[in-house]
Amino acid sequence: MEFTKRKLEGVWEIQLKPLQDERGFFMRAFDTGLFEQAGLDRPWRQENHSRSERNGIIRGLHFQFPPFAETKLVRCIRGAVWDVFVDLRHDSPNFGQWDALELSADNKKMVFIPRGFAHGFCTLTDESEVLYKVDNVYNRDCEGGLLWSDTDLDINWPVQTPVLSEKDTRNMTLRQFIEVHGAIRL
Repeated sequence: MEFTKRKLEGVWEIQLKPLQDERGFFMRAFDTGLFEQAGLDRPWRQENHSRSERNGIIRGLHFQFPPFAETKLVRCIRGAVWDVFVDLRHDSPNFGQWDALELSADNKKMVFIPRGFAHGFCTLTDESEVLYKVDNVYNRDCEGGLLWSDTDLDINWPVQTPVLSEKDTRNMTLRQFIEVHGAIRL
């Protein structure tokens, strides 16, 4: 595994290293020792699996408020997604900024997203499956979301008219988030 810092503090891109031969490949998808060496070890509490059946679906941008804020380790195991994360942490020099990277079954990348970020993705293929570990349990009363199309965020999504859940059409803008919550205090 190769760990690379992203532009937003605390976010890491992780490149998996498969061993390939004529049969296919074998790779280590997680290793506590390597994550400890990188300073990224967490007590993972859940692993979630998301399947999307169309290109152009956006899921997100979701987050959890403390005490249920969660670190995520996200990986696409089928198809491809454009994975996006927005810094909402109090006192972060990157507050309100976003970054993104393509995760796919082919490129075998993961992204480590610390607590205090909104997260979402856009499907780039007709079938996409995403696995992600979280270090906290889900709590419906502590969930929040940012609007994918917020002009203040100005995220460069690969789709103009995405397929969205009803819930995600009602997410707040960054400005509304700041007015109501200020920031996520961890």
